[in-house]
Amino acid sequence: MAEEEYDDVYSEEGRESLVEDDEISPEEEGFMEGANGGGQGAKCRRCGAILGDDFIEKEIDGEIYRFCSDECAEKYSKKKG
Repeated sequence: MAEEEYDDVYSEEGRESLVEDDEISPEEEGFMEGANGGGQGAKCRRCGAILGDDFIEKEIDGEIYRFCSDECAEKYSKKKG
């Protein structure tokens, strides 16, 4: 695989293209997106736990955050508010 093909996983458009072409799964796309953002998308925003298949997404002040549980989402939301 050429080096420029590897670069595709680091852009949103490249990841979407790879999902469309069945090169990667939607879960792998999410993992790569989280890794590209310093891993913040792959960890609970409050406690830092690594997120599995079940996680909570919550919009707070116009930004989407991911949490390992409703409890962490609520505690983080109260702290931000």
